[in-house]
Amino acid sequence: MRELILGGARSGKSRLAEKLAAESGLKVIYIATSQPLDAEMNARVAHHRARRPDHWGLVEEPVELARVLRDYAAPDTCLLVDCLTLWLTNLLMLDDLARLDAEREALLGCIGELPGRVLLVSNETGLGVVPLGELTRRYVDQAGWLHQSLAERCERVTFTVAGLPMLLKGAN
Repeated sequence: MRELILGGARSGKSRLAEKLAAESGLKVIYIATSQPLDAEMNARVAHHRARRPDHWGLVEEPVELARVLRDYAAPDTCLLVDCLTLWLTNLLMLDDLARLDAEREALLGCIGELPGRVLLVSNETGLGVVPLGELTRRYVDQAGWLHQSLAERCERVTFTVAGLPMLLKGAN
């Protein structure tokens, strides 16, 4: 079962994914894509870390997400990826379109074949105004295309607003 959980900043999407992982009855591995490069991001990481049970596994991978998913996916395991838009940002900052395309295609290519449960958390950035800067527009475009492609491949898609999940695709 693959589930895409979308929402805006501070919408409750990570908390929902953590709840679903905890309730899955499976071994949980949290895959963190962030690169805490400043004090604010370090505080966010600490907040997320404090919420997670100590017995959950942790893999930190900012770029090679498909490889990590293939390495850790198992029938008795729930992989929780938080978050895809940070992963996308990491790839965009490499300023290597070929690498971005290769990593995105690797993710899309493996997602339907992974055993176990996979929870993918991502920020929905396409609900606001069109950004003025070229890099920001590329980011919003890439995130939108990624979300559309993953939504096609996931059995369930949930949109989270104010901590309330709204099922967009799949059964409860």
